[in-house]
Amino acid sequence: MTGPVDRYRSLPRPRKLILSVAAIAVSLLAVDDWIDRTELPPLSPEVSATVLDREGRLLRAYTVADGRWRLQVELDGVDAGYISQLIAYEDKRFYAHAGVDPLSALRALGQFLMSGRIVSGGSTLTMQVARLLEAAPPRSLKAKLRQVRLALALERQLTKREILRLYLTIAPFGGNIEGVRAASLSYFGKEPRRLTPAQAALLVALPQSPEARRPDRAPDRARRARDRVLQRLEKRGVLTPGSVRAAQSEPAPDARHGFPMIAPHLSDRLRRSGAGSSHTATLNRDTQTALEDLLHDRIDRLGRTLSAAVIVADHGTGEIIASVGSPRLFDTRRRGFIDMTRAVRSPGSTLKPLIYGLGFEAGLAHPETLIEDRPTEFGSYAPGNFDKTYRGTVSIREALQRSLNIPAVAVLDSVGPARLMVRLRRAGINARLPAGRSTGLAIGLGGIGLTLHDLVSLYAGIARGGEAVALHERLAEQGAPRTARVLSPEAAWHVSDILANAPTPQSARSERLAFKTGTSYGYRDAWAVGYDGAHVIGVWVGRADAAPAPGISGIETAAPLMFDAFSRLKPMPVPLRAPPEGALTVSHSELPRPLQRFRHPAMPERTQAPDPRIAFPPDGATVALGIGTDGAAPLTLKVRDGLPPFTWLADGIPLKVSRFEREVSYHPIGAGYLSISVIDRSGRSARTKLFVE
Repeated sequence: MTGPVDRYRSLPRPRKLILSVAAIAVSLLAVDDWIDRTELPPLSPEVSATVLDREGRLLRAYTVADGRWRLQVELDGVDAGYISQLIAYEDKRFYAHAGVDPLSALRALGQFLMSGRIVSGGSTLTMQVARLLEAAPPRSLKAKLRQVRLALALERQLTKREILRLYLTIAPFGGNIEGVRAASLSYFGKEPRRLTPAQAALLVALPQSPEARRPDRAPDRARRARDRVLQRLEKRGVLTPGSVRAAQSEPAPDARHGFPMIAPHLSDRLRRSGAGSSHTATLNRDTQTALEDLLHDRIDRLGRTLSAAVIVADHGTGEIIASVGSPRLFDTRRRGFIDMTRAVRSPGSTLKPLIYGLGFEAGLAHPETLIEDRPTEFGSYAPGNFDKTYRGTVSIREALQRSLNIPAVAVLDSVGPARLMVRLRRAGINARLPAGRSTGLAIGLGGIGLTLHDLVSLYAGIARGGEAVALHERLAEQGAPRTARVLSPEAAWHVSDILANAPTPQSARSERLAFKTGTSYGYRDAWAVGYDGAHVIGVWVGRADAAPAPGISGIETAAPLMFDAFSRLKPMPVPLRAPPEGALTVSHSELPRPLQRFRHPAMPERTQAPDPRIAFPPDGATVALGIGTDGAAPLTLKVRDGLPPFTWLADGIPLKVSRFEREVSYHPIGAGYLSISVIDRSGRSARTKLFVE
């Protein structure tokens, strides 16, 4: 009886050749089918959610569900030198093989047959990706065969670039760090776009034994592993001897850097409100970090329990450039976890510009219109001024610049609180009334709930010439188009012109910014919102728990922060808009008679104002101006009461005439005693004597 082998041997040579070829073909087809039937694991591993700034720079990253840092990476975002080192060290024929390198496999098989155990796996980068995708044991023969099969299947499904990107995403680098991007940020504190040869070599070495070589726990082992990679790359001609010596002298990291946590409140909001793992904000990271540093540095001077918030927006596009919800996220005393840019608080006097703008728009008043600032009752409502004093007859310009309450309430009563609420809604603001309260005159002085985001949106509309603008913080979004107007162009310009000439805090730089401050009832909130021709910045200071903070005020607490924020945003402000064609730019005497004086039934006209008095400098004062030096400061002169225009004199010599301004500057000729006088339009005068040096 003959067997199959005997029958094969008895066949003629041609038939033997045909059968051999057929057998090989059947084997190849079987292997091909075996590869095609491979069940692939998920090829899109979960990656960390990230928030980027408008230029693609990382603001914040989040761990994946199991607590690992695994950041999405693209080949274009990784240093080319590192990729060259990786391929030369791990898989020099990566671009030539089909998932398995036959030469490396034969070498590994020979070592196995000689020693009886797996000495080296001969793994290609594709096989390593296969193992990492399935988390298979690395030293099992069965696992190795599975890696081979899966590697061959991966090569059929993916391009070389896609396989390499998978490796760069999921390779282990010690602890909960996976992927080259997370590793570079963790060990070097930077993105992997630019790596030194030493840094690249360390990242090549770590995945081989990620726990034993962790730089933060075993820096010496990490350094030695790095140096071995450098030496081998020198032998293979990838690196020059000089570059290797320089790389070996470079210190290896011995600690981990924290991942960026910039704009944490806004980042959390973008992550919650958007799909996908990557979210791009409208923020500029440099501006954001500068303002976070500003609040962090200044908050301790303000008080141990105070918090602060700031928003910077481009009022041309509605894009939010910076948003700081609190000075310190983990400060429990200040409740830093609360985003105070979105907290509803009383806005104090910050709605007064809109109130006067509505009066200008309705033809009820003009900036040079005279109005009474005297104790007045509006039905059952009897407001008072913040400083408990009254200034008699003033211009509306002065009333707004000094944030007087009585004139603002009188104008609001004339235009109607309902109209104010309508304009707030046009600006995209959902104003909140206290429970059980209806719209009344108190809303003009802070009896309403708004957020810092709301106020910045309102002032952005005024800065745009009265055109409403929708603020947004996600770059892919656009501000919802709004054809509604907050104010007419003429009214908006008049408001801006008044605010641009308001007295600034003593500590603020002299910049032409239109700004308004506010302090809520009980010293709970201090506000400052200002703008130039391009940006609007809003600042809030107070306690996050809404408790009183005696001593804070908009002008003394919030305004200096706002001016400092502008100085960190840009070196010089952008000029404000020019007056529109229809703006009435005349003096009080040139106004039409109905606009010369604001009349209200509750405000009887007073014909006589108190005598003028010099508010600064006080009589007998010594004022240091640095006279005789290059940086000599001007002498500021201020007058209260009286009727404009005012004529100023120094030692009997006329200095200047101010039509309505109650504050002027003067440069004394030299040091010594000086007599300053002021005369109002009625001929009444005041005098003070001082010594300047």
